[in-house]
Amino acid sequence: MVLTDDARPGLVAGTGTVPAAPAANPAGPSNPANPETLRRPGAGPAAAHGPRIPGLDGLRAVAVVAVVAFHLAPAWVPGGFLGVDVFFVVSGFLITTLLLREVAGTSWIRLPRFWVRRARRLLPALALVLVTSIPVARLVEPDLTVGIGRQLLGAVTFSTNWVEIAAGTDYFDEAQPELLRILWSLAIEEQFYLAWPVLLVLLLITVRSAAWRVRIVVAGALLSAAAMALLLMPAYGTGVDPTRVYYGTDTHAFGLLLGAAVTLRWAKAGPALRGARARVLPPLALAGLVALFLLLRSDSPLTYPLGLLAASLLALVLVQACGAARAEPTWFTAALEAPALRWVGERSYGIYLWHWPVACVVTAAVGAQPGTAWWGVGTGLTVALTAVLAAASYRWVETPVRRLGFRGAFRALLGAVRTAAVVPKAAVVVAVLALVGTGAAVTSAPGRTATELAIAAGVQAAAGQAAAGQAAAAAQAAAGRGTATPAADGAGEPAPASRTGGSVPESLPFGAREGAQVSAFGDSVLAAAAPAILARYPRAQVEGVVSTDWLDAERMIRTAKREGRLRQTVLLNFGTNAGFQLEGSADAARHVLDMIGPDRRVVLVNSVGISYWVPDANKTLDQVAAGRENVAVADWHTLVDEHPGLLHADATHPNLEGVEAYTDLVEESFAALE
Repeated sequence: MVLTDDARPGLVAGTGTVPAAPAANPAGPSNPANPETLRRPGAGPAAAHGPRIPGLDGLRAVAVVAVVAFHLAPAWVPGGFLGVDVFFVVSGFLITTLLLREVAGTSWIRLPRFWVRRARRLLPALALVLVTSIPVARLVEPDLTVGIGRQLLGAVTFSTNWVEIAAGTDYFDEAQPELLRILWSLAIEEQFYLAWPVLLVLLLITVRSAAWRVRIVVAGALLSAAAMALLLMPAYGTGVDPTRVYYGTDTHAFGLLLGAAVTLRWAKAGPALRGARARVLPPLALAGLVALFLLLRSDSPLTYPLGLLAASLLALVLVQACGAARAEPTWFTAALEAPALRWVGERSYGIYLWHWPVACVVTAAVGAQPGTAWWGVGTGLTVALTAVLAAASYRWVETPVRRLGFRGAFRALLGAVRTAAVVPKAAVVVAVLALVGTGAAVTSAPGRTATELAIAAGVQAAAGQAAAGQAAAAAQAAAGRGTATPAADGAGEPAPASRTGGSVPESLPFGAREGAQVSAFGDSVLAAAAPAILARYPRAQVEGVVSTDWLDAERMIRTAKREGRLRQTVLLNFGTNAGFQLEGSADAARHVLDMIGPDRRVVLVNSVGISYWVPDANKTLDQVAAGRENVAVADWHTLVDEHPGLLHADATHPNLEGVEAYTDLVEESFAALE
């Protein structure tokens, strides 16, 4: 595409000359490779390598470490997901730099050539991750491949974000670890790569004022941020799911556009950071970014869009500092050039792609809770495998394709195979097996996770028990016996007087009369454990409802008490989904215990999981139970910590062995109250 002189970035400055835009390597999660081949102003058809921008590899390293830390230890780095926004700013800045430099050198933007270069950057490592992680996950833990066909479709079409929005998935739900979840950001970047070159050409042709070009792009960024705020505003509050606004290209494009706006401004007036500002502002920006990594939480209403926008603006300062360091180096950019940071930054794309599938597989294999010794082993193994796989991909897959192109790399591999070399031949065999294994894994993937099946079985078992109890009550009524049924109080005898007036069912040991004196209320964890509880105590009343919380518990207990179904021994298991994050949850829990009263024995089961709020939720539960002689807390969290392997792959719900351990724990807790 030929652009008129009026559209050339040389006129952005209003000088009629072409100022040098910073040459760089478009990177981020989507591109950690060496500097891109760029055209200098006035250069001929033969391209030359533009000079590196010092510090950008270090900045990418900081961003990818934050993302990895968030996924491995969200309680310690709750805002690490903001590293993706740093990548967005870097990508917007560098991609626009490439496009402007091509216009400055040739008056052309060869869109097909640009897109081929992007494909050479993105596809080799992505393909390797897909054909490796999918079959391995299918072998290690089939639950990880539930919905893998949908995820693979999103991966190969760069539409993961929209595919997952349509599927209703939750990015921040650690209990649903989709294997290819992290490809959402790659999808947004690739969509930007497809649309932005065309939009930039239109902008250069139709808007002659350089200042207005910058204003228009900034306005687009602000509109994107405003859309995020408006779409989430009706649901603002702790515990809501922000996935739609986080995944949406329309609502999360502001970082990319702000990076592009900086490049357009740079072409107009050069670097904004000079002198003292270049020495003082970047360290402060990095400190602010680290503070956001450590303090901001995904469920805070301040995060969308204020937190994400703040991270993007701080990243803008750091990007400008790196660009200005080409002419005026500083100690800060020199620190970002540390060999370790450069090594990680150059391989940040591979690290980003590999870390999540590796973490899913290792976590499923180890089965340990955060903070335990086995969790430390699993985390260390995840980091080590990620580094090795990313380095191997960079050396033997990404670099050959980047240097030789797809056809050149294929010819080189074919030539190596034709020789006596064993390694290339083995690599081809492994690649074929991986492709076959991927196809087999996708076609044989289960439709539902073991957790979902266990919960469904528990709900069905509880419903069957309730129906049997109702039938027995009806039969007794028809026979004219007129006595209380076991389903109602489990005793069939007059109830003793209550200390607070009225009556309560007779106090019996937990397992007496096949559990006829037991009422259990809870969420999906109780539902999953219901078959084990009912197998031992078939006359127990179990009401486990998926996605309930302490606010729902009030209604459930009130209804049971009004209908005469609240028995002498009460088990409560709520908080799996959000702990006490929802406003009023702690007060609701106290009110539930007040409604149950001091004459019934109550056991509260605490929470497990890798969510950052789990420790705080368990502390709050202890505080709720404190001072009540008839209430005990079953420490399910500690039991799971001490005995890895009791949970499904979601690290939240008990498996077959776990439900037996869960029931044993409940028995012991009630025995302590007798």
